[in-house]
Amino acid sequence: MKVIGLSGSPRLGGNTEQLLYEVLRGARSCGADTRVMEIADMDIAGCTHCDYCRRTGECKINDDMDKVYDALREADRIVVASPLHFMSVTAQLKAAIDRCQCLWVRKYEMKLPPLEPDKARKGLFVSVGGRSTKTLFDAARTTVKALFVVLDIEYAGELLFAEVDEAGAIAAVPDALAQAFEAGCKLVE
Repeated sequence: MKVIGLSGSPRLGGNTEQLLYEVLRGARSCGADTRVMEIADMDIAGCTHCDYCRRTGECKINDDMDKVYDALREADRIVVASPLHFMSVTAQLKAAIDRCQCLWVRKYEMKLPPLEPDKARKGLFVSVGGRSTKTLFDAARTTVKALFVVLDIEYAGELLFAEVDEAGAIAAVPDALAQAFEAGCKLVE
């Protein structure tokens, strides 16, 4: 079983990444191969809406997104991790999500599997936000769920922690890292 972690955090080693690494540690403890892709450190341009993908099912931009496409194809489980930036996922992660437009075209216009090989995939969403409101994670959750729907990835759950903003603050949230570890194990069961 292969688990890919897409880290949307521009703060390497920050709260979201600590959670992501615990999720992956949990998955490894249950026998999975894991890998993290630091989206913020990759060269990923935004979608230009050129419609090239509508003719080919592929994106014409050649950059690090090709590595993300390959990882998504290989993965059995996908963990999308992003702190909230302006109530949604980070700009870096959003650029990668937008570049999945070619996979949307494959599925909805070309009637092909968005990811080949076509197999059962599950996904987990991990996020932290500095505020504490009832709707804090709604926009980010909607974005990640839309990605999973397009890619035929079953939404297997989420780990969302409010009032986590300062660097290292996740360590003060009781059981947060333990919950992340358990979620990783559960994801690969």
